[in-house]
Amino acid sequence: MEYGFLDSTGDDVSKLKNNWRNLAEAVVKGLAEYTNTPYDQVSGNTYVVKSGDTLWSIAKKYNITVNELKTLNDLTSNTLRIGQILRINDQGTEPIIGNTYTVKKGDSLYSIARKYNITVDQLKKANNLTSNTLQINQILNIPTEPVNKEDYVTYIVKKGDTLYSIANSYNTTPNEILTFNNLSSTTLQINQALKIPIKDIEQEEQTTEFINYTIKKGDSLYSISKTYGVSVQEIMEFNNLTSNLLSIGQNIKIPIAETNSITYIVKSGDTLYSIARVYNVSVDEIKRKNNLTTNTLKIGQKLII
Repeated sequence: MEYGFLDSTGDDVSKLKNNWRNLAEAVVKGLAEYTNTPYDQVSGNTYVVKSGDTLWSIAKKYNITVNELKTLNDLTSNTLRIGQILRINDQGTEPIIGNTYTVKKGDSLYSIARKYNITVDQLKKANNLTSNTLQINQILNIPTEPVNKEDYVTYIVKKGDTLYSIANSYNTTPNEILTFNNLSSTTLQINQALKIPIKDIEQEEQTTEFINYTIKKGDSLYSISKTYGVSVQEIMEFNNLTSNLLSIGQNIKIPIAETNSITYIVKSGDTLYSIARVYNVSVDEIKRKNNLTTNTLKIGQKLII
């Protein structure tokens, strides 16, 4: 099929140069439909819009922003049509060139180490890093040595234990324990045996962790930032957001400051139990940390978690 000529003054040369993948894919899609061949093209750098898709859901799937997706496809609105072919900027889908990784917005040493099944300490040693701070576009060497599954101690869960309390005792994180034991839930059973990865003593700094939060009616980035004691800018950067607009049901990640505690401001309807459940700690831990003698809370009260 002939769409035009790149050296023609009568053809839209810019469209041909920028959309040749879409034009070619349209031919493939048309032939597939004509021959009644199953078709669900999601490979390469293009995506075919399906029923229920939104720019936000597609952007999230490919770890890019809505604005990047709109720019790539010359879109002036958020309206999509079923069968529409979108160019996808697949940055980050193949981050390894040789044994290196280029840091993207929202990355932390912990998330990168987990991606490649190595420890934060291995990653820091391979790159001569003395802190957990990263720069966007920084190139990291990825060591090929995997996590040594022999470097662990066995812990038997006792009554009152939580992943957080165990992780805190062994200078590790709940996510590392989950990964090391191939657990899909934070629920623990009394007498359950856990393998606790041994961390180097000098590794004192914690990497950035986060809380999953689902947007509710009335939420704003400002109100969420006040509740969790982080800035609006931190939330936006951690989630690659380019505007303050939120959608009900949208999931975002709330970064937890790289310290051993955060400050939480009590809202209407909060209880010690509900707060403890969100942060995966026990009610007793919160009470001890804040010198509370009762379970009574006041709206606006500040709690150290």
